[in-house]
Amino acid sequence: MKRESRCSFCDRPRSSVRKLVTGRSGNICEDCVRLCSELVRGSDKARPPAKDFVLPMPAEIKAFLDDYVIGQEHAKKVLSVAVYNHYKRIFDERTDVELEKSNVLLIGPTGVGKTLLAETLARLLKVPFSISDATPLTEAGYVGEDVENILLRLIQVANGDIATAEIGIVYLDEVDKLSRKSDSPSITRDVSGEGVQQALLKILEGTMANVPPQGGRKHPEQQYLQINTKNILFLCGGTFHGLDKIVGKRLQQAGMGFLSHPKGKNDVEKDAYIDHIEPDDLVKYGLIPEFAGRLPIIAGMHSLSKSALIDILTKPRNALLRQFSRYFELENVRLTFVPEALAAVAEIALARDTGARGLRAVMENSLLDIMFHLPNQSQIAECIITEDVIKHKALPHYVTVRKKKKA
Repeated sequence: MKRESRCSFCDRPRSSVRKLVTGRSGNICEDCVRLCSELVRGSDKARPPAKDFVLPMPAEIKAFLDDYVIGQEHAKKVLSVAVYNHYKRIFDERTDVELEKSNVLLIGPTGVGKTLLAETLARLLKVPFSISDATPLTEAGYVGEDVENILLRLIQVANGDIATAEIGIVYLDEVDKLSRKSDSPSITRDVSGEGVQQALLKILEGTMANVPPQGGRKHPEQQYLQINTKNILFLCGGTFHGLDKIVGKRLQQAGMGFLSHPKGKNDVEKDAYIDHIEPDDLVKYGLIPEFAGRLPIIAGMHSLSKSALIDILTKPRNALLRQFSRYFELENVRLTFVPEALAAVAEIALARDTGARGLRAVMENSLLDIMFHLPNQSQIAECIITEDVIKHKALPHYVTVRKKKKA
């Protein structure tokens, strides 16, 4: 039986298209001809004019990040310069030198602000921003999500505007879960690890990707959204648990120096290996060399100390203490934390080893009963939280409203 001719670009059969132009070594359908013509004619129009895009200086980018992210000075500098150079490259009119894209890899323990950094950057630049998880991705043809679905989320954030999505930012979390399971050959394919890395190579580097408009699996008969990933900035993040041993072994300091620390001490010294990571370490961890090569900028993020956690509670624009104070203000009550109470919240979160994410859980648990009864107590003017409230569920100190004496 003779196989039906198909378009060499979208792979649709002759029966599902109106016209199919046949060449010596391939075919192209009418829709792909029209799309290619539009791409050639409007390649310069696909990106917004530079005058409509305000790009802050690296120092301004870092200053904005400082308002929301505590610490991580080196990572913020790396990101500020990387983002500035990326968008300068997009709007560069010169053609004598072709500037390559530089994606960024954020490495650090959980709860140190990797996702928050990416979200804050997108908020400043006012460009489409999407967050995707690498764990459900699988190689094309297997159960799971195809890698193109991470681009669909970006298009959806841009309200379907492909041109706007093409200068957006994609944050791909948990990329360390894509590491190869083993170096030894296996009878089964590594479709959720190395296979996904292979599938992501072209997208990270820059290609014309076919995205299913409804998400899910790709089918030859369906229409695709085509998006050029050349100007999309990819920020990849991961904890890379166990990478410290690889770095320590390379530095011949395994079990010594920064890899050993007193029991119970949780400070930045314990993950000083962050400052010594090289691409070869990532390859030994399980990333394929081609994938590590497409993430040339590595920004290491250190664990949060007790003082940093206290600052996170109080200093950022969206600090947790300000958020809970607002809840109390809605009940006409002033919320006051004594310094010892803030230190107790930080200590408990530190012991849970979940970074800044643990702070909200501690605050919610400590204030649960207080916020439950507060709406029924209209005479309270101020609620003072002490160390015993945080550690032992004691009652807070209430300041009540003085009733006016009758004349």
